Amino acid sequence: MQVFGSLTSPYVRHVRIVILQTGSSAEFIEADAAKSALDSPTKKVPYLREGDFVLSDSSSIIKYLREKSGEPFIPKTKDYDLFCLINTLLDSAINLFLLEKSGLNSNENGYLKRQAARVEEGIEYLSSLPPKILAHDKDVHLRLMCFLAWGQFRNRFSLNGHDKLKKLLDEGDKNPLFLQTHPPA
Repeated sequence: MQVFGSLTSPYVRHVRIVILQTGSSAEFIEADAAKSALDSPTKKVPYLREGDFVLSDSSSIIKYLREKSGEPFIPKTKDYDLFCLINTLLDSAINLFLLEKSGLNSNENGYLKRQAARVEEGIEYLSSLPPKILAHDKDVHLRLMCFLAWGQFRNRFSLNGHDKLKKLLDEGDKNPLFLQTHPPA
């Protein structure tokens, strides 16, 4: 089994942590945008290949790895909805980051303004939730940690005034697997 991805992707980071947690024999292979454009059906990372079997989304890869090791993947609907919400925020934040790198400014486009507002309001919402809800399911918690860490790594948003989220991220930064998968400087 091979998992392809970028060391700076928060989605890939979550997959890498699950590989370590489950003791999977997956081989991690770095892949950039050019390689994923050639090899992945979605032209993005991460993607998994095991013979002719291909998975092209981090969620399905994590589900596969968890189930292969005998663990459940987000069994409660409410937890899964929170996982999906975090994915939505992460997608918006990454799209804004990549579009800004291409020279588009979110202040000049209504759609991009909406994406920026989605990220900010989503962080407000997450910050309003009790920490035990955010940490109830291991994969919801990991996805949140990867989102928050990526946002700080790429200077996409501030956690000032979001003490609960900052505390969760500080706790995550003490986790050996989270530290081991930190993006390179």
